[in-house]
Formats: sequence, C-alpha cells, structure tokens
Amino acid sequence: MRTLTLKLPESLLERLEEESRARRANKSARVRAALERELSAPTAKEKPSCYDLTRDLAGSIKGLPKDMEGFGE
Repeated sequence: MRTLTLKLPESLLERLEEESRARRANKSARVRAALERELSAPTAKEKPSCYDLTRDLAGSIKGLPKDMEGFGE
C-alpha cells in the first residue's frame, strides 16, 4: 500500500481521532473508508432527475381537484 500525506484542519482531525477511538480503528482505516464511500457515490450526472423519480406516476391521477379545474387554460 502506498502512503499519502495530507493536511487537515484541527477540527476535522479531532473528529477523525474521536471516530477512530469510538470504532477502535486507526485513522488511516477511517480515511480509506470515507474515501471509498465518497468515490463510489454516484456523480450528479448519474443521479436521477425529478422526472425519472416520478415518471411512473404520470397519468395516474384522473381529473383535477375542484380548486385546480381550468388550470393552465
């Protein structure tokens, strides 16, 4: 495994140390796990749009509520 040196703000280093103690893992393991999660998360291009999330609902409502009748005309 190769070595990477990085600089962290004091507050982030303190949080890392607390988390490492709580999980009984060394700091390097916690940083590796966080990088794995971050780098495997979908990018903005891969995230579904609002349409993608709701397209199965299109056309599922028959008629409009009384207060919306004539909307858009």
